[in-house]
Amino acid sequence: MSGGRSDPDVFTVGFFLIPDFSMMAFAAALEPLRSANRVKQTTLYRWKLFSRDGERVLASNGIGFDVQGGLDEQPGVDIMLVCAGYNPETYDDKKVFAWLRRISRSGAKIGALSTGAYILGRAGLLDGKHCTVHWEHVASLSEKFPEAVTTSGIYVIDGNVLTCSGGIAALDMMLSVIASQHGRAVANAVAENFIHPRIREHDDRQRMELQTRLGISHPRLLTTIIRMESAIEEPLDMNELADSVELSPRQLERLFRRYLKTTPHGYYVKLRLERGRRLLTQTSASILDVAMSCGFVSASHFTKCYRRIFGRTPTDERRSVLAGN
Repeated sequence: MSGGRSDPDVFTVGFFLIPDFSMMAFAAALEPLRSANRVKQTTLYRWKLFSRDGERVLASNGIGFDVQGGLDEQPGVDIMLVCAGYNPETYDDKKVFAWLRRISRSGAKIGALSTGAYILGRAGLLDGKHCTVHWEHVASLSEKFPEAVTTSGIYVIDGNVLTCSGGIAALDMMLSVIASQHGRAVANAVAENFIHPRIREHDDRQRMELQTRLGISHPRLLTTIIRMESAIEEPLDMNELADSVELSPRQLERLFRRYLKTTPHGYYVKLRLERGRRLLTQTSASILDVAMSCGFVSASHFTKCYRRIFGRTPTDERRSVLAGN
């Protein structure tokens, strides 16, 4: 992108800050640029911060950042990264969406850190594109923007659109950008500066391995849980699950009670309800649609189970989000 550029040999990265954006993802994307300049002892990258009105923006941790521009200015960047945080699904600003579309049409790349993918989706910039988002929001992003191809990788670069799942994944995405522009050796040197021993590939898992996450190592139990996690909309029968790991239903129940202090059925129901909770708080899907997507036969059955586990009804949950509680 040439408009407004003072030095076409320097790659300029813009960061559009949404109030309550994630400082972790923002820093993980910006700091590799500074480090690359230090490694090469020259200015490879510059960066500029933007907000809607050109005013100071607070991150989700309350720390404020001054910016260099607003929507009324020509950004003059090679890439614009949207930085968001909590409740991005409620963000609705047509002026911002139009501004992002103009930047994309001008030839600049467009990207998002973590839940910033919602803003790109609302701007129509994810249509036909592979993209990713934080694992808690994968299901809702897919439901909200069916024209996008949502993946669960840590970052995706699809043509002129870059998305990452947030957190430290922003570092891996920017290291990939640096490697493509200045070689792997420069990217490796930047990674080592940040004590980052391995530059992860785009399709690496977002979440830690199930064994580590749950603190268990029993192979048949882990296999059962993996199968549960992959069959939320159409739950598997308990007998079928037990057969698949060559155990009897009673043996499977003993495993769950011993290692997880619950029953296979209880664990599975809670897993499905947690998916429902994310859909309730992140999408506008009806309670019936949420119930069906989590494998419940009716909204009333879903509501009964939901209230038993979370202490409130799905309707109350949604009202609480709308009220900002």
